[in-house]
Amino acid sequence: MGRYVIRRLLQFIPTVLGTMFLLHYMTSLAIQFSGNPVRALFGDRTPPPALLQAITERLGYSDPCLSQRGNPCFGLFIDRLQNIFLHFDFGVNLRQREVTDLVADAIPFTLKLLVIAIVFEAVVGIAAGVLAGLRGGSFVDYLVKISTVFIISVPIFVLGVVVREFVGVKFGNILRGQDWIPDLISVGVFTPGFKPDYPFASLLIPGMVLGAVSLATTARLTRTSIMENVRADYVRTAKAKGLTNKRVIGVHTLRNSLIPVITFLGVDIGSAMAGAVVTETIFNVPGIGRLVTMAARGGESSVVVGVVTMLVLVVLLANLLVDLLYAVLDPRIRYE
Repeated sequence: MGRYVIRRLLQFIPTVLGTMFLLHYMTSLAIQFSGNPVRALFGDRTPPPALLQAITERLGYSDPCLSQRGNPCFGLFIDRLQNIFLHFDFGVNLRQREVTDLVADAIPFTLKLLVIAIVFEAVVGIAAGVLAGLRGGSFVDYLVKISTVFIISVPIFVLGVVVREFVGVKFGNILRGQDWIPDLISVGVFTPGFKPDYPFASLLIPGMVLGAVSLATTARLTRTSIMENVRADYVRTAKAKGLTNKRVIGVHTLRNSLIPVITFLGVDIGSAMAGAVVTETIFNVPGIGRLVTMAARGGESSVVVGVVTMLVLVVLLANLLVDLLYAVLDPRIRYE
């Protein structure tokens, strides 16, 4: 197990370096073709050349390679690697705030959103998949299949806007007109956007929207896996031994059926972070996704590279944890 973990950690190195270089090159090209992003700080005004040069040097945009179109800026990339991995310095944004401070302010909102999404898709998706898998051809099975196909076919940005307008605005206005409904429900949960006064309740609907598409996939994966394993020899043997149906399904069948589901949930952490960019923008959540969106619009390459590098590390660690969970779910799996 220890050697397997060490090998996986060593595999992180080329993945992180490759991702960082790709982001570095893309942001460098953006600066080379669109011009110095520091000019955006002055709006329509024309700054004095000396002031513009001083701010450009202070923010790290003075390297000559940034004025040569197509130049990969290897020297700038090496400097960025040294700052990040040797000094834990991810740079600053255009307003000279540390990227680590920006992430520290935004990460609690994204973590809450991800927890809500993962719990929602895991609990509801697995429960729906188990019911459909155990009752193949029944009304519940057809209901799960039809509803999951409908959810998967709707893009998350469309689903988010529809839910915000009809649930957060229109239905929320009806609830807010009723005096007997607590503000936690009418103003906190059913709200068209994030409310600082209700930091968790106002994230429930955005979190469900974020986890909706993955919930549908989780339900279908669980259904297929249950229907496959329920006919396996070990299940028939367990029933022949006289074990109760609850134990056969809950311990034997479900445990093996969850392996592909756990794999999907681990990979889905990365997809959920990508979806958080859209969801946080739609519901005005001040999280990591919105931070990256605003940084990309403003040409703040240090913020984009720094934040995405952190997210890549989180996704890699989550995938490693999922692989280690295989041995817990299935004792036959060993990492030697």
